[in-house]
Amino acid sequence: MLLTLDLHDARPLHEQVASAIRRAIGEGSYRPGDRLPPAKDLAGALGINTNTVLRALRDLRDEGLLEFRRG
Repeated sequence: MLLTLDLHDARPLHEQVASAIRRAIGEGSYRPGDRLPPAKDLAGALGINTNTVLRALRDLRDEGLLEFRRG
């Protein structure tokens, strides 16, 4: 998954991350049952804090777009 952030965008980074993941889901890059990369890997690729990515993922979970599972 190729996510990009716009540092000139007024929206918080976690909202930009959530929006990019929503877009990837909408475009069919991810289908039900597919696994996203770990938050730590996403954060490293984007050059942002892992907690920022986790916040975006929690927001998407709360919207019903993602499901968290252990293991």
